[in-house]
Amino acid sequence: MNKNLANKIFITLALLFAYRILAYVPVPGVNVDVIKEFFNSNTNNALGMFNMFSGKAAERLSIISLGIMPYITSSIIMELLAATFPNIGRMKKERDGMVKYMQIIRVATIVITLVQSVGVSIGLQSLHSRTGEAAIMIDFNTFIALSAASMLAGTMLLMWLGEQITQRGIGNGISLIIFAGIVSGIPSAISSTINLVNTGELNFLVVIGIALVIIAAIGAIIYVELGERRIPISYSRKVLMQNQNKRIMNYIPIKLNLSGVIPPIFASAILTFPATVLQSSTNEYIMKINDIFNPNGYVFHIFTFFFVIFFAYFYSSIVFNAKDISENLKKQGGFIPGIRPGEGTALYLNEIASRLTLSGSIYLAIIATLPWLLAKFMGVPFYFGGTSVLIVVQVALDTMRKIEAQMYVNKYQTLSAVGL
Repeated sequence: MNKNLANKIFITLALLFAYRILAYVPVPGVNVDVIKEFFNSNTNNALGMFNMFSGKAAERLSIISLGIMPYITSSIIMELLAATFPNIGRMKKERDGMVKYMQIIRVATIVITLVQSVGVSIGLQSLHSRTGEAAIMIDFNTFIALSAASMLAGTMLLMWLGEQITQRGIGNGISLIIFAGIVSGIPSAISSTINLVNTGELNFLVVIGIALVIIAAIGAIIYVELGERRIPISYSRKVLMQNQNKRIMNYIPIKLNLSGVIPPIFASAILTFPATVLQSSTNEYIMKINDIFNPNGYVFHIFTFFFVIFFAYFYSSIVFNAKDISENLKKQGGFIPGIRPGEGTALYLNEIASRLTLSGSIYLAIIATLPWLLAKFMGVPFYFGGTSVLIVVQVALDTMRKIEAQMYVNKYQTLSAVGL
């Protein structure tokens, strides 16, 4: 590790530390104790998941309580539009067009943040604690203006921090911010588990069982995430002669899990949203529906299993464009042995990607549901899901790859300098 890489790691850690400091800066005019009490009673629904991804900034109603989710939402919307409308897809591929594409994402992030912040402010108007304390301590109209401005500034700061980590740090800024938010909750989770063991609510053998489940889940995630199908590629003799001093990749790597962590996040958000909206209703039938879709119930996780598979196919069809790969391969003078270039190559790649997605989607569905089922059988009194473990392990693996790649680049530059 040279000085350049050490500086990048230091910059990344410093920016993540700044992110954690922002999580403790509340929106002006709010009663933090009332907000925290509200989130403590909503740990097993969409609010609990949202609080987890924000690094528990939501329960403090900090200026970054909306987290990086508005940026992720606008990015996903633009990805869907790029896959649907050819003009947007072409704009994304061009260098100048990519600048406009990112500007649209930023503007959409501002709009989504403003809408969400105003919605949160309106929702807090009727929020009171068990003792009757109001969540808002100042004039309501003034609070809306302050909260909207504060949350917008916080989200923009997070977006800037993510970009700085990507450009000046070790990369993957947005993912590292989500990673830091989830990991920041580990100490409190360990502390609460110890308290449950000390009070006798949780058996020590059960804790060992949970640790084994987590270790097994991490091992399975690492094994699958590093797995890929390599499609052999051959190049014409002319191309090989022109590039005899350059390294030409002689295979196309296709990951087993093409869709990443998006399917479990989408599935959890969609399934927990009705429970969050309907929980305040006193209607008998609505209460029954709410009980059925309780995140601690079996029906919820059965639906989660199939929703994850559906979104895995849906999102992998967006991120993996076999037609573009086949066209680029044809332009470079490469071909898959035994497969006709062009449309034949695209069909072949789509067929392989579809088979891999089947295995990858089942893996994601098992990771999203199995840890909870095992914890349920063990009698664990708190919610334990595999989505957060999946996100943490995936981001950690990707970060390790980037650090290793930077170390190899530095090594080659040193060898070149010595050779010169």
